Amino acid sequence: MSATMIKEFRLPDLGEGLTESEILSWKVAVGDTVTLNQVIAEVETAKAVVELPSPFAGTVAALHEQAGSVVEVGKPIVSFEVDDAGASPSGASGSDAGASPGDAPSPAEGAAKREPNLVGYGAVVEKSGRPARRQRSFDAGATEREPVREPIPAVAPVPAVAPFSTVETTAPPAVASETAAEQERPRSTPPVRKLARDLGIDLELVKGTGPGGLITRSDVQDFASGSQAQVSAPEIAPAAASAVGVSTERETRTPIKGVRKFTAAAMVQSAFTAPHVTEFLTVDVTPTMELLTRLKASREFAGYKLTPLTIAAKAVLIALRRNPSLNSRWDDGAQEIVQFNYVNLGIAAATPRGLTVPNIKDADRMTLLELSTALSALTDTARSGKTSPADLTGGTISITNIGVFGIDAGTPILNPGEAAIVALGSVRKAPWVHNDELAVRQVMSLSLSFDHRLVDGEQGSKFLADLGAILSDPATVMTMI
Repeated sequence: MSATMIKEFRLPDLGEGLTESEILSWKVAVGDTVTLNQVIAEVETAKAVVELPSPFAGTVAALHEQAGSVVEVGKPIVSFEVDDAGASPSGASGSDAGASPGDAPSPAEGAAKREPNLVGYGAVVEKSGRPARRQRSFDAGATEREPVREPIPAVAPVPAVAPFSTVETTAPPAVASETAAEQERPRSTPPVRKLARDLGIDLELVKGTGPGGLITRSDVQDFASGSQAQVSAPEIAPAAASAVGVSTERETRTPIKGVRKFTAAAMVQSAFTAPHVTEFLTVDVTPTMELLTRLKASREFAGYKLTPLTIAAKAVLIALRRNPSLNSRWDDGAQEIVQFNYVNLGIAAATPRGLTVPNIKDADRMTLLELSTALSALTDTARSGKTSPADLTGGTISITNIGVFGIDAGTPILNPGEAAIVALGSVRKAPWVHNDELAVRQVMSLSLSFDHRLVDGEQGSKFLADLGAILSDPATVMTMI
């Protein structure tokens, strides 16, 4: 009979610098037998919903987090009972959770062993870039604590989230042995902190009744119901009660997380980093709409989805060849302008989870038929919430099709790391001078926002003029390629 051992699996970084993920659902239960790379959970990052494969073959020994929990990267989420001889067939991250916590390899050691042959866990981590954290004890009678170094995998630092409360309070007296770092936030467990975030409650106002002042789930629930007094609480007016998250009939609070949280941070970064300039052009797209009708009726495009977005996307790619400065990036650290010799075309997609901008890799090398297929697959995947993190990064220029909402023009904000974004307005019938006569034509407004550090007004104007020329007369492409 072969010996077995317990292997602990910690949440990996599922994207570029993501610091946490929410466990949407578990696909396994304690006691289930799993195989290598079998899907064990579905997690939501700030960018996408991802299926998490098992790094081991064995039996599920314990689930450390419940569905709905927001877990930081590097935290243990599940333990497996595996054969001692084949504990790490994949080389994926994990650590022993056997004899004692002191015997277990650190998360950093486990992360350093990761190999790219296990789907979704990235390349080998050379070293941890995050300082060791102190393990805290909640023993109320403890007067002296020995620091326990517990390094975790390298992740981007998590910015402090401002509490919802606008009421200043006094924190409870600190235990003499606690360091200043430990006093930065009340002591609680991740599920309790998540519950407080969901209810919009500042844990500074909650009195902990657990060991050593630990704030428990019931403490948060009692505070939300108003049955617990606040810590050093001054008089709070009804308006202030709503500010600390107590539900009222006049407002609804929604936790900022997932795609919404990521999109908000990206838009703020872009708006206050890149100097935006937006230009507008209205063009007669009747010839493009006529071309679209002919293509749909052709045998080559039978069964394919062709829309004005398809033609406009191809026109953007052609115009970029003549105006490459719009396909670039500002590298502030290196003090260089990076010119892309390829085009990863981003398409803004409105999904139930929020705005995402997946991109089509090497779109400039595609034929119109290939681009049509890629656009259909991209939008279907985005709306189903299954876009992979890889498809949400690496874009070089983007298109947002606001015309589907009946909007003519706008001032789109750049996707971070890109030099330009084009907004396509709705196609409308309008009076237009055509061949020196007034006629009813199909017109579209184009909006172009660009980073003025990278793109001069002349370059942006020429790109927009080329784009308008192609859409108003597709035959002009012959003079551009």
